[in-house]
Amino acid sequence: MTDKIQAIRGMHDILPQQTPRWQLVETVLRKLMATYGYAEIRLPIVERTELFRRSIGEVTDIVEKEMYTFDDRNGDSLTLRPEGTAGCVRACLEHGLLHNQVHRLWYVGPMFRHERPQKGRYRQFHQLGVEAYGMPGPDIDAELILLTRRIWRELGISEALELQLNSLGSLDERLAYRHHLVDYFGHYRERLDEDSRRRLETNPLRILDSKHPALHEIIEGAPVLKDFLGEQSNSHLQGLMEMLDAAGICFAVNPRLVRGLDYYSQTVFEWVSPRLGAQGTVCAGGRYDGLVEQLGGKPTHAIGFALGMERLITLLDEETEEASGRAHCYMICAGARAEREGALLAERLRDAIPHLKLIVNCGGGSFKSQFRRADKSNADYALILGDDEVSNQAVGIKSLRRDEDQVVVAQAELVSHLRTVLTL
Repeated sequence: MTDKIQAIRGMHDILPQQTPRWQLVETVLRKLMATYGYAEIRLPIVERTELFRRSIGEVTDIVEKEMYTFDDRNGDSLTLRPEGTAGCVRACLEHGLLHNQVHRLWYVGPMFRHERPQKGRYRQFHQLGVEAYGMPGPDIDAELILLTRRIWRELGISEALELQLNSLGSLDERLAYRHHLVDYFGHYRERLDEDSRRRLETNPLRILDSKHPALHEIIEGAPVLKDFLGEQSNSHLQGLMEMLDAAGICFAVNPRLVRGLDYYSQTVFEWVSPRLGAQGTVCAGGRYDGLVEQLGGKPTHAIGFALGMERLITLLDEETEEASGRAHCYMICAGARAEREGALLAERLRDAIPHLKLIVNCGGGSFKSQFRRADKSNADYALILGDDEVSNQAVGIKSLRRDEDQVVVAQAELVSHLRTVLTL
């Protein structure tokens, strides 16, 4: 017997009973992006490897250990995108979108990182990315955070998320801080885990993000970046905090908050949920004013965030999945004549009620077996079409979810009846 081929570890199928929640979230996101004036951009899944080495950083965990990289038939090194910002900047530069222009963009799709799979962390995962270019002040930082808050409100999960802020300052400020950080952690080299010792030589700020329990006390005693920020960086952060206060957004300044990518500067933020355990970051972002120049463009102010779709969907109530995926009606057709008439009637109903979710029984079957299928479909009502109903130009209607008497409605009145009972 041939062995069954299974999905790659950490790359999951999204099954039909799960997709309604995805569709709900995607609909909300698409609507809100439009209301805030953000335009969709669609980007390739595969990019040249050099793009990520230059943007993310040679000594980050992503580039060193997590990228899916391969040589194509021409010998070019290509990589499945581990994140979306670099590709978005590349597209904007390639197509001349950033020359003395302001842009608000968004994209959604799969990303790939070869990490150890666990709940909330997958090797293929999905992100919504939002990027804004050409705006230097804290007002655009605040807009992105206000946008994320509205997403949580629309989905009914505001209480599940907390906002954390920090500033990474300018490049010069981070370099000064880096020297002090290396000196501090150097005194504890023997107590650092293997990853942290490696980061001490390459990217010491990432040690602050370590989840290793034995390092908690050491990290708590480390120098704080805010002590190295200059007037401009402090003013930018203060301006953002004042706007968030005025908008009634609660937040905590987390001096240990850093990002795993080299291109971030100034504002960084995360929305985290205690409900998700160790993988609690649902949305993260910040400013990356130096990245466009780093990739060959002119200096350009930029900020963005990425929202993890899997983690966001985990926070949704299970009832959301059932309600959003449920059909309104299941049409039972008993006999060849009813099958022919049923197919035509269903099309007329779909024309008259555009939002009607209607499943027509196909493949025959007894009344009993068709009712079982109707019940399994989670539909609210069964529409019953047999020889008598066809002859009388009528349809039987039976509730599948409530204790209601079955009624017979003339086909000429069926549209108005369904609109009433289904509130469509």
